[in-house]
Amino acid sequence: MTGSVGSLMGMGNPLLDISAEVGQDFLDKYGLAKGDIILAEEKHLPIYQELEDKCSPQHIAGGATQNAIRVAQWMLTANGAPGKSAFTGCVGTDANGKKLEECATADGVKVHYMKDASTATGTCAVLVREGERTLVTNLVAANNFKPSHLETAESKAIYEGADVFYIAGFFLTVSVPSLKIIAEHALANNKTFCLNLSAPFIIDFFGDAVATALEYADFVFCNETEAAAYAKKHELGEDLKEVALKLAASPKKSAKPRTVIFTQGSDATIVACDGKVTEYAVTPLAKEDLVDTNGAGDAFVGGFLAGLLAKKEMSACVDAGHFSARFIIQVSGCTLSKPCEYKL
Repeated sequence: MTGSVGSLMGMGNPLLDISAEVGQDFLDKYGLAKGDIILAEEKHLPIYQELEDKCSPQHIAGGATQNAIRVAQWMLTANGAPGKSAFTGCVGTDANGKKLEECATADGVKVHYMKDASTATGTCAVLVREGERTLVTNLVAANNFKPSHLETAESKAIYEGADVFYIAGFFLTVSVPSLKIIAEHALANNKTFCLNLSAPFIIDFFGDAVATALEYADFVFCNETEAAAYAKKHELGEDLKEVALKLAASPKKSAKPRTVIFTQGSDATIVACDGKVTEYAVTPLAKEDLVDTNGAGDAFVGGFLAGLLAKKEMSACVDAGHFSARFIIQVSGCTLSKPCEYKL
């Protein structure tokens, strides 16, 4: 690997994924459609115990941002850069919080969780049906992250020592003031701030928070569904290449050009920056090799961030993202069961 490697910090919602294959009847029972990504309402709360009781689920250290940081560290470790990533978020003081910390630490990530003894660690029901995943998140403790945690000496050491920051849009439902602390630090110190739009409901119902975060974003990630939702809300048309260009050109606090990356599953990844659009083909995967798509977007971002930290060209960053996403969709959940074979 050529070039120096910087340090990465993620801030988001640490969640224990409870993942299982389910039938259509299970989705119907809870009024869910394949591919939904939602926050749990009262009617969804029994879903977690039902998964435990009836579905022999897998338990995986999750949450979108934490997944991406774990994957980035997986790739960095394989390329001789261990100990370069950190993650913060809020967990409970229960067994699930301990399990999350153990899993992330085992993947080489330095975790500095805020711990809330009054609430349970957040969980995400990952319902896999015909290779697609439906996500129902109960934030619980994850919803209680406070800016005060960023004032601790350890938090300050982490973010002052980081070069690249990544926050998924899901965190916009939790603590915009915390996001602004990190984003302002990145802006003031000419560091790189990355944002993921994460889900249509974030775009539709947290538009002001999205607009606030976007002004700081040097890199913006989302998939084609989220891109279409953003385009519809802001009347940007249906051509995703044009949407990417318009999003890249939207108001920004720093003079650095914004790069917008739209992933489209097996279709080409769209990258827009400085008035230009480039498409990067995705190597097809045989249908029989697809296990589930849970974590694919997070894995893409993780690989991309590893490339960014290694100061690679855009094509190499996208290629690293494609490799990570391809690896993850061939395993169950966002699990890193073997060393990364990709060379940055």
